Amino acid sequence: MDRTELAGFLRSRRERITPADVGLPTGPRRRTPGLRREEVAQLAFISTEYYTRLEQGRAPRPSREVLAGLARALRLSDAEREHLHLLAGAPPGPAPGPPREVRQSILDLVHRLPRSAAFVTSATLEVLAWNDLAAALMEDFSALSRRERNLARRAFLGPRAEGRRLYGVSDADAFARHAARRLRTAAARYPDDPEVTGLIRELRSRSEEFAQLWDSHDVDVEPTLRKTFGHPVVGPVTVNCDALDLTDRDQQVVIYTAVPGTPSEEALRLLSVIGTQRMDATR
Repeated sequence: MDRTELAGFLRSRRERITPADVGLPTGPRRRTPGLRREEVAQLAFISTEYYTRLEQGRAPRPSREVLAGLARALRLSDAEREHLHLLAGAPPGPAPGPPREVRQSILDLVHRLPRSAAFVTSATLEVLAWNDLAAALMEDFSALSRRERNLARRAFLGPRAEGRRLYGVSDADAFARHAARRLRTAAARYPDDPEVTGLIRELRSRSEEFAQLWDSHDVDVEPTLRKTFGHPVVGPVTVNCDALDLTDRDQQVVIYTAVPGTPSEEALRLLSVIGTQRMDATR
């Protein structure tokens, strides 16, 4: 345990957070930059005296529970959380759960691709962010709950609009295998996360296909280079598929593009105009 470095790290993280960041009143007289020690202690569910001793380099080694509370109270990133544990002489355990916050630069990237359908998925295949063309090609994710935006759940449990599995995509069965393998990796990475374990438990109990895939213990993920969507309005749309891994967030940016000069490119251009409107709604 490096008490001096731990003290300095805690102090620097405390001073960068404002009371408003954690829902505390600012108050008219605050001479301390960031949070007060007693506020951090309150948020971490530890005594003010013990936290003060940590910042003074006089406290005994904190437990994993205390470190988890401090990481939560100080809003540490995954890298900062790991650093905190190493300074305290307690190597970190598994990450608490798949990160869901998408970096602003990635959000900007997704929305700056007007001719491509782009979206971001978590380690459990929850759609976290998307652009307008992705919504028009697949579905309006903004109208769905978090639960309904999980592509693994939709692949195995539906719904199947007009008898089409997962937006009528040509590789639906291959994607199902891909989803099962992604979830097995997520389960190993986040073994204590209730959302991950709950999703897997639900799929195993409700989908025989998923249960069989899960029991195969496969983890290799085969990339899909091209697929065709059976769109109910513009017809078949064939796209190239590229996935960019965001390793620091355990997320993927998925980008669908059509070959220039093809009917599929024209279909995407039409979808970019009509958006999520249903042109056949009055038929």
